[in-house]
Amino acid sequence: MDEIAALIEPQIPALRRYAVALLRDREAADDLVQDTLERALSAWSGRHRDGDLRAWLFTIERNLYLGAVRRRSRRGVDLGAEALEQIADPGADPEAALGARDVLAGLDTLPEEQRSVLLLVAVEDLSYAEAAQVLGVPLGTVMSRLSRARTRMRGFLEMGRTGLLRRVK
Repeated sequence: MDEIAALIEPQIPALRRYAVALLRDREAADDLVQDTLERALSAWSGRHRDGDLRAWLFTIERNLYLGAVRRRSRRGVDLGAEALEQIADPGADPEAALGARDVLAGLDTLPEEQRSVLLLVAVEDLSYAEAAQVLGVPLGTVMSRLSRARTRMRGFLEMGRTGLLRRVK
């Protein structure tokens, strides 16, 4: 068991970052990571020894997240924009907090497929091949979704700087 813990423990911070980015709620993210680790330990004997442990754990986490999204969509629960208000750190630079809120708002506008690819590649630093493995899609699909996600995010952020706000004196 110590050997398994030594392999899994270094992956926990990345799993938590990904969960927080997906859920925007630290407690729910911790629960998702806990569920991921429980599922990984229970399925440990069936895992491919020569497979990528990191990709396997992200796959488990993403599948648990998608299952929760499906359950919530059947119930009709929506988190809403007020969740973005909790992101700003009171001691942080106000402009940085607004920038982070803009990025998170932009992520919320992306379809789930594009958001997942962007988070895995840009935040968690997975290679395109690893992201393809986690998402269960071809490499070309990852590249296409990532390109579209970056384009949409760029457009969203540029629109926020130039088109939505104007200075009144």
